[in-house]
Amino acid sequence: MDDGSGIPTAPPTLHDVAREAGVSIATASRALNGSTRNVRSENASRVRAAAAKLNYEPHLSAQAIAKGSTRTVALVVRDVADPYFSCIAAGVTQAAQESRLIVTMAVAGGSPERELEIVRTLRGQRPRVIIVAGSRVDDSGTRDALVEELAEYHTAGGRVVLISQRDLPFGTVTIDNHGGAERLARALLGAGYRRFAVFHAQAGIRTSRDRYDGFLAGLRGSGVPAPLAIETGFTRAGGYEAARRLVERGFEDVEAVFAVNDVMAIGAMTAFRDAGVVPGRDIGVAGFDDIDPAVDVVPALTSVTVPLREAGLTAMRLALSGEETPCHDLPTSVVLRESTPARPPL
Repeated sequence: MDDGSGIPTAPPTLHDVAREAGVSIATASRALNGSTRNVRSENASRVRAAAAKLNYEPHLSAQAIAKGSTRTVALVVRDVADPYFSCIAAGVTQAAQESRLIVTMAVAGGSPERELEIVRTLRGQRPRVIIVAGSRVDDSGTRDALVEELAEYHTAGGRVVLISQRDLPFGTVTIDNHGGAERLARALLGAGYRRFAVFHAQAGIRTSRDRYDGFLAGLRGSGVPAPLAIETGFTRAGGYEAARRLVERGFEDVEAVFAVNDVMAIGAMTAFRDAGVVPGRDIGVAGFDDIDPAVDVVPALTSVTVPLREAGLTAMRLALSGEETPCHDLPTSVVLRESTPARPPL
C-alpha cells in the first residue's frame, strides 16, 4: 500500500478495522466473515464501512481454502507426552475421522510466545480448524496478538475452538476445575484428613490457580488449618521436586498432598518412595484429571475425573457445527482410591 507520500505502508489489519469501527476484534471478524447472527446490525454496518474506508480485504485465497478445500485440523497442545493432552488428541482425531479430516499437532511447551508463533505459522498453512488446548496464562503479553491472529484466520473462513478457560472470544470447551477441586477437598475431609499440603504451579497458570482456589473453597468452614502451599512446575518433575522439598522440611504436620494435576501427583509419589515414605500409608496423595496411569501406579491415585476424550470430541464437533462462539462446560467427578485410604476417627 501507499499512503500518498510514495512510501509503502503496511496493509490494514483486522485490528485496524475493529479500532476504526469501535468494536472488538471478534465482532469485526464475525461481521466480515458473514456470521452476523451475534452481531448487531449497526455494528456490522460500522465494520463494513470501516473495512471499505481502510481498503481492508481478507486474503481471498486463504478464505476459499479455509472454507472447505483443505482437509486438515490443527491441534495446538502444551505437551504431547502428557497423557492429559494425548487423551484430548484422541477425541479430536476420532471426530476428525468421522468428517474425513486429518489432524496435525503442534506443541507449545507451555510458552505463550511459542503458542502465538505456532498460530501465525498455521494461518499460512490454512487448516480448516484450529483447536488450542491448554491453560491460559495471565499477563503473558501475547493475548491481544493471539486474538488478532485467530480472528484474522476466522475472518478468512477458518474455525477456532479452545479447550481451556473462557478467556478468548472464541468457542471454548471448559472444564470445571474449581468445582472439581472443591468436591475433592470435601471428599478428603469426609475420609478423615485434616492437614493438607497443595503442590501448585505459578499463579499465572489459570488451571492451577482455579484448582488451588477450589480446594481452598472446599476446606473453608471446616475448621482445618490452611494447607501448606508449595509452588513448583506444572509437570511430573515439578511434583517430584515439591515432594522432595516437603520430605526435607518434614511432613509430620501433613496428612495428605493435593497436587493440581495427576502427572505432578505421580511425580510426588515417586519422590516419596525414593525417600522411604510410602504413599497411601505414610501420607495421602491426590491429583486431578484421572489420566489412565492414575490406576496403574501403586497405590492407585485418588483424582478428579475429567472427560478428556469427550473434550476433544466436543471441541471438534463444535468447530464443525457452524455455531458462532459456542461454549460447552464439561463436568468433573471425584474418585477416591488407595492413595488416600480412610483415616481412623480421632
